Amino acid sequence: MIWSKDETLPRDELHNLQIKRLRQTLLRVYNNVPFYREKFEDLGILPHDIRTMEDISKLPFTTKKDLRNHYPFGLFAVRQDAVVRIHSSSGTTGKPTVVGYTRSDMDVWNEVMARVFTMGNVTSEDTVHNAYGYGLFTGGLGIHNGAETVGATVVPSSGGFTSRQLLLMKDFGATVLTSTPSFALHLAEVAKEEGYDLHNDFQLKCGFFGAEPTSIGLKQEVAKAWGIDYHEVYGLSEIIGPGVSSSCKESSELHIFEDHFYPEIIDPKTGEVLPHGQKGELVITTLTKQALPIIRYRTGDITTLNPTPCRCGRTHVRMHSVMGRVDDMLIVNGVNVFPSQVEHVLSEIDGISLNYQIIADKKGYLDSLEVMVEVTEDMPIDSVGALESLQKHIQASLLSNLYIHAKVKLVEPRSIERSVGKAVRVIDKRSLS
Repeated sequence: MIWSKDETLPRDELHNLQIKRLRQTLLRVYNNVPFYREKFEDLGILPHDIRTMEDISKLPFTTKKDLRNHYPFGLFAVRQDAVVRIHSSSGTTGKPTVVGYTRSDMDVWNEVMARVFTMGNVTSEDTVHNAYGYGLFTGGLGIHNGAETVGATVVPSSGGFTSRQLLLMKDFGATVLTSTPSFALHLAEVAKEEGYDLHNDFQLKCGFFGAEPTSIGLKQEVAKAWGIDYHEVYGLSEIIGPGVSSSCKESSELHIFEDHFYPEIIDPKTGEVLPHGQKGELVITTLTKQALPIIRYRTGDITTLNPTPCRCGRTHVRMHSVMGRVDDMLIVNGVNVFPSQVEHVLSEIDGISLNYQIIADKKGYLDSLEVMVEVTEDMPIDSVGALESLQKHIQASLLSNLYIHAKVKLVEPRSIERSVGKAVRVIDKRSLS
């Protein structure tokens, strides 16, 4: 199933649509946002100087710092009376990034989220159990409105209250689950503890998961636990919220809705645009946003782009699942480490779960790394020999795959604190040493 014909446009038609929309966006920000007008003038660029999509590399980047420096509404391109919705980021330091939506922006958001749900064949016959957080965070309401757009029944459960959520999922006959992948796994754990049969007591057919970097192993574990099709959703509040891209039934890579969001991959150090297939930082330009149009936004997410046509019939480029972030990458004694890489190594090892934390610290002048990971229920925690053997195996796997020396600490099941939102995977104590 495909929601919109724009998802299948021939590449030349898509390119023509993109450049038309880009030039409209450039005029909008130049005329209405002093920040961009000053940036353009500093570079000696006018909107009409951009004639092809390749010319976009001449334009300045926008960063999260820029949004915070113009808090709250300094980058808005419309008057306040045209704004019908305001959200903000869930950042824990400094001022939040504030985003606004016109009625047209809301229509675009609902449109791209309808495309997401259609990738999982979600229709008016489905019931969506939405366990994303509601409020200023864009996840809950973005998912909610998209599900309603395709006609589905929505249960706005939000986060927390795990036992009650399981009760509602069973009794209301939910066929679709939406949440962070870590919370989906937590739901499965609690369901087993409370005596549910995950494959017979529930009617789930698919799930839409996102908001945190996730390894292939964790995705497979969530899909297997619930017996469902796993769809990954990518988005960020600065661009629109969830709905920038999503995986279809034919590919684990995520289709970026290029008629609304133009993607680039850059070298995070030099800013140089990289060719398709090379790993780097994802940069996105909005093509249809009115309240908060953003030019070349540096997402901080590390990924690659794949232009190969998909078997599903969609022609938009696909992005690999986010491999990590520029700003949560750990550099341990000169070695770059992403939590998702550690998670992938752990997913290949029997006897442990994918509930873990990475703790970075200082030992003298050197960095030290500890990986704390839960064993599975069937692992004999009182068997010292078995635990020591498993610890050595994990340490050897981390060294051979990622070239890092890490101390491994095995802990009992469910002893690492769970989160109803994004899982806390990294604790860096080095700044406190």
